[in-house]
Amino acid sequence: MANIFVREIWNSLQTGDRREAPANLNITENGDLPSWFEVSDLAAASIGCAGLLLSRLSGGQPGEVTLDKRLASFWFDTTLRPTGWQLPPVWDAIAGDYPVKDGWIRLHTNAPHHRAAALSVLGDYDSRAALEPVVASWTGNDLESAIVAAGGCAAVMRDLAGWAKHPQGMAVAKEPLIIWDQHRSIEPIYHPFPDDKPLVGIKVLDLTRVLAGPVASRFLAAYGADVLRIDPLDWDEPGVIPEVTLGKRCAALDLKNQADRIVFEALLREADVFLHGYRTDALDNLGYDTTTLQQINPNLIDVALNAYGWSGPWSRRRGFDSLMQMSSGIADYGMRMSGADEPTPLPVQALDHATGYFLAAAVIHALGERSASGRVLSARLSLARTAQLLSRSTRENLHVGLHPQDQNDLTTDIEQTGWGPAKRIRFPLKTDGLTPSWAYPAGPLRSSAPAWL
Repeated sequence: MANIFVREIWNSLQTGDRREAPANLNITENGDLPSWFEVSDLAAASIGCAGLLLSRLSGGQPGEVTLDKRLASFWFDTTLRPTGWQLPPVWDAIAGDYPVKDGWIRLHTNAPHHRAAALSVLGDYDSRAALEPVVASWTGNDLESAIVAAGGCAAVMRDLAGWAKHPQGMAVAKEPLIIWDQHRSIEPIYHPFPDDKPLVGIKVLDLTRVLAGPVASRFLAAYGADVLRIDPLDWDEPGVIPEVTLGKRCAALDLKNQADRIVFEALLREADVFLHGYRTDALDNLGYDTTTLQQINPNLIDVALNAYGWSGPWSRRRGFDSLMQMSSGIADYGMRMSGADEPTPLPVQALDHATGYFLAAAVIHALGERSASGRVLSARLSLARTAQLLSRSTRENLHVGLHPQDQNDLTTDIEQTGWGPAKRIRFPLKTDGLTPSWAYPAGPLRSSAPAWL
């Protein structure tokens, strides 16, 4: 079966007069993740298109790119295999799907302040068993609205048709996969884009967290970018940090503190790329709206992510991949097709991962444009629009699943992470002359100074 996503993704990554067909993407290997949607095709297409753009940086035209679909599927999951230690749990003890009076709702409580917001509505419970009868006494929409109003994260399970008719679903369907804006034209900023490590010398200021943004900056770091991740002083996400800090230096700043704001603005002035995943108005409220960012650094490539889209009534709503699968009808379709009695999400957090590679590809395209023509671009993407793309690939039959247990899928190299030795699944992308490698092993947050090399 031909990959149904490549052309739409590739077209979304073209601006101006540069509109080549993605003729040089060769997808190899068979097999699919067990899903009622074409998740493995999405994995292959998203990573492959990022690879095509990367290969274009040096030569002006995309080079030969080969993408291993099997390995791409595994890179949409956890790639790290610890030796002698274990990864912490990904989910908080009370996070998950709960029955309500009229269906199902998902609570996302991994962050302490999101957990506190949910419990401020439901009561102080510390286990799912205690919480279930309380949640069951609510209707879905009422509980969703109450938790969101309290600053928490929750999503009622809707079906595909219901989301298509929902005001937010209709708004997202009208948005392009990537929303491009041109800020200005400048004298082209020449960058050599070396054949072996094209992103060497590119500074990426990364203010993203779970999970799409960190996937994007991990990809950029693999090909030479200097990625500096900035977190708040109290942020933690222990279940995914070893997975996504590969290749990065991690620092901390408090953007409500004047001294830290001075440091942050100094970093912005030298950055090539600003990658962030705040809600639509969050940076504005901190004093860093688009106009201010351009004043600080007129050459800055600004690439932003949010959950529910950039228009519509929910554009400022907090969200995550698992919530978007509930809202958009993906979990409901999986439940109906499998005959299950509870929500059936995708086997991986495919919305996060695919959007991450779209973000990386957008950065690469914008760097090429700034170097070649002097056009300074920004890009906005959302999990909701990626869900809309995937939702069009429903299946009637469940394909045989892949399971990354074969040791032949692992690299032979040992990565000395900040928690102990580990191996990773081999990277799926092969391009002429480009070998992905990361300058730093995965390490803890706040382990570096907030400064460029």
